[in-house]
Amino acid sequence: MVDKLKKWEKDGYVLRLATLNDAEEYYKNNFNPLDPETARLTGCKPSFTRDEVVNFFKKCISDPDRYDFIIISPDNHIIGESVLNEIDEDLRCANFRIGLFHNTGYGKGIGSWAIEKTLEFAFEELRLHRVELDVFSFNTRAIHTYEKMGFRHEGVLRDAIKTNDGYADDVLMAILEDEWRNIYHNNCNE
Repeated sequence: MVDKLKKWEKDGYVLRLATLNDAEEYYKNNFNPLDPETARLTGCKPSFTRDEVVNFFKKCISDPDRYDFIIISPDNHIIGESVLNEIDEDLRCANFRIGLFHNTGYGKGIGSWAIEKTLEFAFEELRLHRVELDVFSFNTRAIHTYEKMGFRHEGVLRDAIKTNDGYADDVLMAILEDEWRNIYHNNCNE
C-alpha cells in the first residue's frame, strides 16, 4: 500500500504526490503561458487552454497506472513534476518523465533531487525492476542528469523528432533495480 501523503523536502522545496486540488495552480503558474524552452525540450505544443490542462491533470491523478509528483518551490508554487507512468505490474517496470516548467528552476539541483526521490519511490515502495525514459538528443542537460542519476543508454530512435531545424533523435535510457541499489547504497555509505 502506497502512502498517499508521501513527501520529501529539501532546502524549502517539496516533492509530493499531486492531488485534484492542485489542478488550478498547476495550470495557472505553468501553462499560462508555457515557457517556450520547456515546450521545445518536452515536445509540447506552445499553448494549452485551461480546460485542456486541468482535465488532463485530473485524468492523470485518477489513473491507477501512474504516480504524478509535483515539485513545489519555497514560495509555495508548483514549478515542476516528476512522473512514473505506464506502470506494468507483471514486468515490474514503468516509464519516467520529469519537467521543470520554467528555466529559473534549472541548475539548482532540484531536478536531480526529484529524480533521486522518484527512483527511491519506484524501487523501494513500488518494487519495480526497471524504470525507463526517452529524451530528445538536443536536451543535453537532461541527458547528463539522467546519466549522473544512473540511467544507461539503451538505444536511439534516429530522426524521430521533427524540429524547427530539421530532425533530432529520441534517446532511450533506463535504470534497473540492482543498478539503483548500488548507487543508493554507495551514496548512503559516503
